[in-house]
Formats: sequence, structure tokens, C-alpha cells
Amino acid sequence: MDTRSSSGASVAGVEAAWSDLRAIVGAEHMRAATPDDAVDGVQPQMVIEPGSPDEIARVLKTASAAALQVIPRGGATKMDWGNPPRGGDLILSTLRLNRVVEHAWGDMTATVEAGCTLRQLQQTLSEHGQRLALDPLWPDKATIGGILATNDSGPLRFRFGSLRDLIIGITLALADGTLAKSGGKVVKNVAGYDLPKLATGSLGTLGIITQAIFRLHPIPRESRSLSFSNPDNAGMNALVLAILDSQLVPTGVQVRAASSSPPEIDLRFEGTAAGCEAQVDQAVRLAAGCRQIEAPADVWNAPAALWGGAEPSVVCKFTLLPASMGTFFDKVREVAERARLQWWLVAQAVGAGLLHLGGDGAAPDISPSAIAELRQGLEARGGSLVVLRGPSEMKSKLDVWGSTGDALPVMKSIKTQFDPAGVLNPGRFVGGI
Repeated sequence: MDTRSSSGASVAGVEAAWSDLRAIVGAEHMRAATPDDAVDGVQPQMVIEPGSPDEIARVLKTASAAALQVIPRGGATKMDWGNPPRGGDLILSTLRLNRVVEHAWGDMTATVEAGCTLRQLQQTLSEHGQRLALDPLWPDKATIGGILATNDSGPLRFRFGSLRDLIIGITLALADGTLAKSGGKVVKNVAGYDLPKLATGSLGTLGIITQAIFRLHPIPRESRSLSFSNPDNAGMNALVLAILDSQLVPTGVQVRAASSSPPEIDLRFEGTAAGCEAQVDQAVRLAAGCRQIEAPADVWNAPAALWGGAEPSVVCKFTLLPASMGTFFDKVREVAERARLQWWLVAQAVGAGLLHLGGDGAAPDISPSAIAELRQGLEARGGSLVVLRGPSEMKSKLDVWGSTGDALPVMKSIKTQFDPAGVLNPGRFVGGI
């Protein structure tokens, strides 16, 4: 095996680094990488699993000194998101950091390590009737660190906000071996909020998250869901806007649409039985012009279904103003029909959603031009479209992130401050950061 690093470090220096890394974590927690560890065609040499924040910091310091490029990994549910990395010598796994460090249920906060899965965290919190009001993709496997790094969220975002609204503290291991902490366990503490928000959504390019502190919410006594079908996109959009303009307080508003079916609107209400019933009655009156349908049992897990289907396929994340939903759905149908693609999507009424483009058995031609056309229409109205998953050949022909406006120079400056040698997830983020 060629032991020279992807950044060109000497063979002797790399061999010495591997030896030092084994001494830090123990030989049993470091192994040669296999093809299954490849990231978008980039094959790392080693996989290492530190057992503490201090070990992660020491691993990063050693790797940086040897010019080894490091790719962080949690539950590996989103390793194909972002650009293909420019290189990667070492996969650093956080799976051994899997503890719920503290559940301060009286303060409604929780401190959790980055390798803990969301499901494990929620089970611990539920013992005191609390939850992290977050429902991202694949909670059984997705880790807290990975969810934060990708800023993943679901329909609960409509009521409780995104991760940047829920996180109040963080510990980051920086490329130079520093453990940086910001925020605290008190919800009203405002000192140090910038670092948690900065790390959220940074795709592991600024530092490796080792621990996070969240504000919590009570588990609701009751939950009621109802769904409506509307024959056209304009009618669907009108109902969504009416809901947003009403006195209703749903914890989820989503729209499901596909090439073979009309749009369907889902609502969820949580609270007391009487409160849910009153809101359901009001929603039914508001949607009098639509047909009420039976909500699927897994309706709030609908975004996960977009990752299935025949291959090759593309999954994109889009953002838009809620008032633009109908127009965007019409554009998706137009572009997909012209390219002979099947499509389905799930949109949340906060103005974010996921779109699947693929075939129905025959190999479809998902051209970059189709993605560019959809992106252009969204960006012209202040929205965005990011390719999360797609064939490597197609990803190499387009910018998966889209326009950054005038933010890229600032983002590059921040990257330089946190990771001047560019050893963390090189090239995977916006603008090749």
C-alpha cells in the first residue's frame, strides 16, 4: 500500500504518524480502510476511532503535523453529501463518543457526545418526559455530530426552529489540537452562541464536533395528524398560505407531490386532547375546498422515502418562499417531463424540502442542465437548490452547492482561521472549502 498522504507528505513522515496515532487510541481502534470506507471515489488509508474529546484533539494535532487529510464520520448516513473531497488519508469516526453526558431535566437541557445517535438521546430524554424537538433523517443511525454538521432537520422545524435554534453549547476539536468550547448549559446564557451556530452546517470543515448542549421541550400529551388532497398546485399553495396566516399552531406542515399524483398537504397538532381537537376542527373548516384523505401511518417520515427508488437518481434540497411552492412544483413537472424523469418531493412550509429525480426502471438521463434550470428559477426568487446525492459522474459536472452570493470570501476567511492547512474534509463544502 502506498503510504504517502494524498497531500504529498513523505512516506517516512506518514509512517511515523500512523505509529503515533496507534499509540493515542490503541491498535484495536485503528485499522486499514476498505473500499466500503471510500467517500465519493476517494479511498482513505486508515480508519481511526478515538474514545474521548482529548483523543480526537490529539489525533488531529498529529494528523495536521504530518499533513494527513482527515474526513470526519459519524453514522455514515450522509457521507455522499457535498462535493467529492480533494483528498482524504484518514477517516476519523466518532462512534465511540456515544454517551448522554448529562440530562439536566430541571433546566430542560441535555449534554451529549457527538457519536450518540438521535434515537439513543431521545430514549434517554423520554424517561423524564422531554425530547429534543428535532426529526431529521434516519434517527436510528444518524449521530448528533453528523446531524449538526449537515444541519439536518424535519417537519418539527416548522414549530421549534432549526438546529441553530436548539443548540446552546458546543465543544469542537480544531485541526491544531485545540478543544474549543462555547455556550453553556443555561438556556438564557448568551455568551458564546456564535461558535455553535457557526459549526452547525459546516460539514466538518471547521472542526470535529465532540459534544453539544441542547435546549429541550416536553413530549406532548397528544398528537393528531390530518391530510388533504388538492387537484392542482395553485390550490395547494393557497391552502398552505391560509394555514400560515391563520391562528393555527401546528408542529408540522408539509406538502407531498409526485409526477403521478396531485399534491397532498399534511398537518400535525400536538398538545392536550382538547387543544388538538379544537385545532383539527378549525383546520378542517379552513380546508373546506379540499378533499380530506387518510394520512399514511408514516406520513412524517415521508422525507426518508425520497432516498429510495431505482438508480441512478438525484436527491436535492431546495429552499424557497412558501408563496413560491406552486410555481416551483409546476417547474419541476415541466423539467421532469421534458427529460422523461419521474419525480416526487416533500416540502415543509418553512420553505425547505427534498426533491427526488429518477427513472421508473429504465436508466434515466439526469443531465446537469435540468438541475441548473431548476436552480436558476429558485435562485432568481431568493431560494436555493443543493444536490445532496447523485451519480459521481454528474456531480463532477456541476457545483452541487449552487450560488453563495457574496458570502464566499467570508466563508473562506473563516475556514482559514479554523483550519489554515485545509486538512479537514478538504473541498467538500461550498466553493471547494
